[in-house]
Amino acid sequence: MRTCGHNQAVRVVGIVLCIAGVWAQSCPAAAGDPMQAWRDMKFGLFVHWGPVSLVGTEIGWSRGREVPSEEYDQLYKRFNPTQFDAEAWVTTAKKAGMRYLVLTSKHHDGFCLWPSEYTDYHIGNTPFKRDVMRELADACAKHGIQFCTYHSICDWYHPDYPLGSPGGRTKKPNPNMPRYYEYLRNQTREILENYGPLGIMWFDGEWEEPWTLEYGNELYAYLKGLQPTLVINNRVSKGRQGMAGVTSQAHLNAGDYDTPEQRIGNFQNDRPWETCMTICQQWAWKPNDAMKSEKECIQTLVRVVGGDGNLLFNVGPMPDGRIEPRQVDRLMQMGRWLDKYGQTIYGTRGGPFKTTASLASTHQGNTIYVHILDWPDGAVTLPPLPKRIVRSSILTGGSVTVRQTAEAITIAVPEGDRDTIDTIVALTLDGWAGDIEPVALPSASLAAGKKAQASNVFQNSDAYGPDKAFDDDPGTRWATDSGIKQAWLEVDLGQSETISRVAISEAYSRVRGFELQYADNGTWTTFFEGERIGEKFVADFEPIAAQRVRLNILEATDGPTIWEFHLMAPKKSR
Repeated sequence: MRTCGHNQAVRVVGIVLCIAGVWAQSCPAAAGDPMQAWRDMKFGLFVHWGPVSLVGTEIGWSRGREVPSEEYDQLYKRFNPTQFDAEAWVTTAKKAGMRYLVLTSKHHDGFCLWPSEYTDYHIGNTPFKRDVMRELADACAKHGIQFCTYHSICDWYHPDYPLGSPGGRTKKPNPNMPRYYEYLRNQTREILENYGPLGIMWFDGEWEEPWTLEYGNELYAYLKGLQPTLVINNRVSKGRQGMAGVTSQAHLNAGDYDTPEQRIGNFQNDRPWETCMTICQQWAWKPNDAMKSEKECIQTLVRVVGGDGNLLFNVGPMPDGRIEPRQVDRLMQMGRWLDKYGQTIYGTRGGPFKTTASLASTHQGNTIYVHILDWPDGAVTLPPLPKRIVRSSILTGGSVTVRQTAEAITIAVPEGDRDTIDTIVALTLDGWAGDIEPVALPSASLAAGKKAQASNVFQNSDAYGPDKAFDDDPGTRWATDSGIKQAWLEVDLGQSETISRVAISEAYSRVRGFELQYADNGTWTTFFEGERIGEKFVADFEPIAAQRVRLNILEATDGPTIWEFHLMAPKKSR
């Protein structure tokens, strides 16, 4: 491996901190600004790929875990994806309605998908030899797709980076972090000079101790100096708050937008954000990996955009270079939907009605697009608006009746005209929709605000108490201590209520076995059993009457943590 000379790692830190902090806190962009152009795109393709696809385990993370490091590091010698076709990848993204593409130039395993002059561990030294990044950048330019790169800050392969596999839990014998920082600067400059201009440089791996606020803010300023139009995510610095991806600006962290991972971000219109999420379970290709349904994919996009974010949707190509055909088919379904209803997505902003599991809204000009994802028995009731509705229409076909009063807006659509994925109703106002203050929808959960208790709470902190799962705030959560594999979460409804549906949102997909129970004369009776919960779990069942209900987690990979736990009455009672 070629290494670089030892230069001073951090320059004029005080000035950089000021510049980076001001940028991070003043994100509203003028017309024509690259940030605004990116926000208008809404939908991008994320690609995690490399020699690890040969064994079907997770990129970076399986090094030293499922696959011994020595074996993992030799996979590139067999990597020969002869069916790789940049045109096919890019046209797939375009037909899916995606406007930008982010490729893993280098993941945590250190392997580079371009022939970098600063290391020998790259695509040019595989049997394949071709420059994947060059071909993709050219194909993106040809088809009007913005080319972007993901770049890992941590590098568990490089000898100068202090930490190694598995998962950064080991230490290298002779690390040199300042020299590694120069390596990182040189590689990112090389990418910008040879494959730019880029739309985004998407950083990751910043959470580890060797990376500092000063390194991140200096790198941000350095790259902006090379390409002022470059958009850089918040993971370049140290501000990201867990997998929710929201940036804390207490220390003037650099970064242009927030990055919720494997979850839909909360409604946030004062700072740009982008959910990154996999179409299957794993980031890299895995044989027979469980794939999201068409409904789940489309509703994810709608809920993200309704929350005023972008969606970066990931595929992991196969070892032969193709995107798995069933994944392509799913993306084509999303593209066909966007061909019909893209006006409600592209160039819009989220709101004014804040997103829930059953409804999202977007707006552009004088028009609000209401996306109804799950219907009650009758009409949908929305909070009042300060402007008059002058026209309404249903974009998905059929008829709609809209009534507006000072107290509420009701939207009624005959049952036969309700789309099974998303019924879209356009409301045209007598003025601009963009200055309406976002408003939350009332909860349908019988458990909202009720008394709760749990078997364990993370560090006994009120910030992660059991009540957080019943507060109707998707930004707070009940959490348990690290290492907890079994736990329960209970709510007391105050009186006996009839329930027939449960909706649970898990912050991290850790639960592997659970049961839902209600108290019956002092005995817990199980009325539902399941394995995984994930980001959005919904179950319907025969109505039961209960006052105390609990989620009993039988098995988890680590401490379970729940955003929201909703209990709903039968539809006729809602």
